[in-house]
Amino acid sequence: MSDILNTIQETISNNDVVLYMKGSKDFPQCGFSAAVSHVLKNLNVDFFDVDVLRDPEIRQGIKEFSDWPTIPQLYVKGEFVGGCDIVREMFQSGELQQLLKEKGII
Repeated sequence: MSDILNTIQETISNNDVVLYMKGSKDFPQCGFSAAVSHVLKNLNVDFFDVDVLRDPEIRQGIKEFSDWPTIPQLYVKGEFVGGCDIVREMFQSGELQQLLKEKGII
């Protein structure tokens, strides 16, 4: 496994909730990243944000790591949850809140 994939694995392993996004949780740089960040903030979820715009290797590496082509990407307790559409749908249906409860996040 390459160094960048190891770094991604460490980040996901060491933080309960990680959002790989464009920009930061306080200053998202795209609408999709803003939407997922907003959902997590609405649920009072403390999450670790990784700005993929700051490092092209991370930006490409996270897509390889998850085998998912788009950003943002949400991870909860080491598991890939999904991108913007999936997170939004899960939030609207209550699935996201249930997952976060089951994982002891909220």
